[in-house]
Amino acid sequence: MANQPAQKFKIGLITATIWDNDGFYSVDFSRAYKGETGDWRNSNSFHHSDLLNLAKCAERAEIWIGRQTNAR
Repeated sequence: MANQPAQKFKIGLITATIWDNDGFYSVDFSRAYKGETGDWRNSNSFHHSDLLNLAKCAERAEIWIGRQTNAR
């Protein structure tokens, strides 16, 4: 079974995925888009119009990680 993320935040097409590696957290950001065949894909490249949602996801991830760290 693959590792599951500790938490995910999604705003619009932007997703922040938080991974817990024994108390050390890392965050991946991705943007969903529809491919040429109509299937959903993800990219790590962002448009100018994505940046506000990217920043909001980053802020939510930072708050969540801070709460987890303070709870230990």
